[in-house]
Amino acid sequence: MTAELVRGQNHTLPQTRLEIRISAGTPVVAGATLGDEHGTVHGVERIAHPGSPHLPGLEVSRQAAADHRLAVDLDALPDGVHRVTVLLALPLEAGGPARFGAVAAPFVAVTGLEGTEIATFTLTGLDTESAVAALELYRRQGGWKVRAVGQGYAGGLAAMLADQGVDRAAELAGSIQEAVARGTARSVSPPPPRSPEGDRVRRAAGPAPIPGGGQPPARPPASPQPEPPAPAAVPSGPIDYAHPRRQPAAPPPPPPAAPPAGPGEPARPVAGDATGWSMDERLYNQIWGMFEDLARTTAAYRSAVDFAESRMDQELERTLSDPRSRTGGAGDPAREQARAKRDELTGRAREALERDLAQLAAESAVVEPALPAPYAGWDNPVWHAYRVPMEIPMALRIGDLHLPESASLRIPLLVRLPLERGIWIDSGRPASEAAALTDSDQLHRLAMESAVLHAARLLAVYPAGEFSVHVIDPAGSAAAALAPLVRSGVLAGPPASGPGGVSSVLAQLTRRVDLVQMAVRAGAADSLPPDLDPAEQLLIVNDFPHGFDDRAVTQLRYLADEGPSVGVHLLMVADREDASGFGPVLDPLWRSLLRITPVADDHLADPWVGHAWTYEPLRTPPGSGVLELVLAQVAAARRTGPR
Repeated sequence: MTAELVRGQNHTLPQTRLEIRISAGTPVVAGATLGDEHGTVHGVERIAHPGSPHLPGLEVSRQAAADHRLAVDLDALPDGVHRVTVLLALPLEAGGPARFGAVAAPFVAVTGLEGTEIATFTLTGLDTESAVAALELYRRQGGWKVRAVGQGYAGGLAAMLADQGVDRAAELAGSIQEAVARGTARSVSPPPPRSPEGDRVRRAAGPAPIPGGGQPPARPPASPQPEPPAPAAVPSGPIDYAHPRRQPAAPPPPPPAAPPAGPGEPARPVAGDATGWSMDERLYNQIWGMFEDLARTTAAYRSAVDFAESRMDQELERTLSDPRSRTGGAGDPAREQARAKRDELTGRAREALERDLAQLAAESAVVEPALPAPYAGWDNPVWHAYRVPMEIPMALRIGDLHLPESASLRIPLLVRLPLERGIWIDSGRPASEAAALTDSDQLHRLAMESAVLHAARLLAVYPAGEFSVHVIDPAGSAAAALAPLVRSGVLAGPPASGPGGVSSVLAQLTRRVDLVQMAVRAGAADSLPPDLDPAEQLLIVNDFPHGFDDRAVTQLRYLADEGPSVGVHLLMVADREDASGFGPVLDPLWRSLLRITPVADDHLADPWVGHAWTYEPLRTPPGSGVLELVLAQVAAARRTGPR
């Protein structure tokens, strides 16, 4: 029976291998400290946090998230550890909540490896605090107990660590938040929240068996998936997919009905199987729903496999602890039985995963052909019927994502429009196999070609005259890649080269940001100078930092920070190693941009579970003239003006 704790209450732990599940409703940082009998933490090596997630007997998440699972093995903790304190803190990010009183009360559950809840605690009553000691596991009379703490700190993570005796607590808190910021930079931003009425509509088959027992969580998956007991994110209620600039005046229309299915079969998928005010919005929500379903069902599979392996290890350990089983063949039957049970649990988890993957693959097969041009790949026939649009779409596809368990199932990577952050195409050498087979010059060429394709897509999805593209190419090394943009005449001006060209373009865009910001603050948007281009602006930067002096670097950082809010966006092609001479001064710049690669690489993380997803860039089909066709129409529309 689950013990529902209140602040200060404790409960005996019946086992030493545990999970601590956290559901906060908003991204939080989760960590843990290892203290002595007085609760004092002796050094940073006794603190698990996103920058150092593994300690003996303890593992925490690598990034801020709304849901966490912490793995704890109390028997494997270092000698002298008498107390494990679980910490929560709000990340220091622009626009995020600054106090726990402004968000839903976090919920913490201590469970066994099989998922059975032992004790739960809801952290109510928090107000100005930005960090909280949620609960602690502590030794008592040869055993372990859990206590609900709920001690908040208005001084944040630094004050909480200092209270536990940590030296240089402020410095450590800063390094933890730095690690969180790095994790956030590699995470794909989720769609904005929405009211429960906007839940994604899903049609699922019957419940599947669950390795280790328990019940599946209340969520809308592609088909119900076993709820496993190893670290993975746990959903915390309905999924929201709101359009940030629309307020519903009336209930949205229902999604299209699915074709009838045969007896015992799941309903057949249809394109637009989500809520929304238009088919484009439904498809957008459906793609994000598929993305989340694949993330969570894969997490459940991985966790079930981890559980099966852990259970086998425990059974083999018990077998080997008996001296009689170490000689002859006395222990062989027990070992075979343990391995057979592992194989059985793993097989059941794989069957459940395959069911989910099959349904998601079927859904993808009907969604992809129905996608509008902004959401479609270059090989989709919709581009051959392209016409310049009359309004800005919700989002733009910039690549595909997949996981190793389902490499053939690709999820479109959609970014919201207008762009909320710039894009950095890394022309350096990532650690992927595809990069290892590509030389440095070819990587840079592919990176610049990718930048041109992204710029072309942005130009194509905006109405005529509402998007302008500038290029900085200091050494003129990207002339071949830029040729389609230059020949078609869609650029705002010739690519800028040399220090003078760099300075001129940066000064022009910096002036635009300054003037628009001043006009907005003064409430005088109509008084902008007549020579100011009102269109959204994209700046493509090649070969950074070549041709950039300290002033130009400062201006570029300013555009990255302040530009998106007033319609100025960056698309950088750069190798971070080339800019290493600037030191940490450029770290905020790299973190502010969404990093993608010109070849396949598994560097992006989803916002729910934190899987490493392989990103695949978009390419035009070999020999296709679709890019030239689209750019010609964009150029013609620019010449004739808005329709």
